[in-house]
Amino acid sequence: MSTVSQRVTDKLQQKLLIKRFLLAAGTYVLVLMLTWVATLSDYFRASITTALISTALVAISQGLLAVVFFKGWNRRFGDPSLTEFQVLLAMVWQTWLMANLDGARGTFLVLYLLILLFGLFHLGRRIFVRCAVLVFFSFAGLNLYEGYQMTLADPGLAAIQMCVLFVVLVWLCLYASYVQASRQRMRQRRYALQAHQETLRGMMRQLEDLVATDELTGLYNRRHFLGLAGRELLSMGGGSQHGLALIDLDHFKRINDVHGHAAGDQVLQMFAQVAGACLREGDVLARYGGEEFVLLLPEATTERLELCCERLRLAFATAELEGLEVPGLSLSVGMTLLLEGDDLDDALHRADQALYRAKRNGRNQCAAAWEAVDA
Repeated sequence: MSTVSQRVTDKLQQKLLIKRFLLAAGTYVLVLMLTWVATLSDYFRASITTALISTALVAISQGLLAVVFFKGWNRRFGDPSLTEFQVLLAMVWQTWLMANLDGARGTFLVLYLLILLFGLFHLGRRIFVRCAVLVFFSFAGLNLYEGYQMTLADPGLAAIQMCVLFVVLVWLCLYASYVQASRQRMRQRRYALQAHQETLRGMMRQLEDLVATDELTGLYNRRHFLGLAGRELLSMGGGSQHGLALIDLDHFKRINDVHGHAAGDQVLQMFAQVAGACLREGDVLARYGGEEFVLLLPEATTERLELCCERLRLAFATAELEGLEVPGLSLSVGMTLLLEGDDLDDALHRADQALYRAKRNGRNQCAAAWEAVDA
């Protein structure tokens, strides 16, 4: 994944984590409202001052978490969502609330389950079970402590509440295990699908290369070159010009007749190698058909086009085939310029006319279309 894509992904993930935190903070607000209803209804044991201080401490804890998320400091932790910390913090506040409730304790018991549901999709299996065990022992320990102190209002009701909580927590742990296993299978399938997609993309690239490339020489084929040159023409700005040349290997039919088609193939391959060494990056060479090739030099002057074609002609004339002696290798070149608004077919026709003139004047030379115009 590229750096830009990674940054976009991280930014989107952080936005989701902030929304999730705001959901938790909103739940705190609702629970505080319920707590004050219980306080004003005389179900809260502590004083109004204690309730106010507790409300302020809850607000401060959520404010500090808000700073952590909005500043992005949560990314420094192994779990940027801070799910386990938020669950444990909520569990502490919930247990403190239950300790100060009388008859409404059973009503507020459901908030323990709400806390665990917050971590259902983000906590690992073991961590979720650990949190569920802490929930049960927090509530059970509270009741046992009050029973030991002889302050438990209804021991029978407390025992039923603990049993119900135990059953629900066991079910929730089993369901969380099922959810985690399902998510793992979906994750594996997604990774497998991504691997298949990468394989398909690789195959598509190979197919594109096969469609665009001449099998013998490894150069672009005529079809791909025409499309590429057409796009270059459309993107040309004012004052820019490209060099265009048609290259024909001299007496190629005689090479095939005398030395065989395998030798002719070797000559074509050798030309492709020689041309690759003579051209700069960005220059485009393609097999136009048979022993004919076409060359496109972006942003080229007449001088550079002539120098490039002449260098290529001399390099091919001095090249030697491995294990085969073919004397008198040479090529002829017809050159022209591509200008803004030019027609590609017209430019190729000009280059072909120049190539014909080079052939007529004895081969093994470069001829330019603009020389005929000047003449």
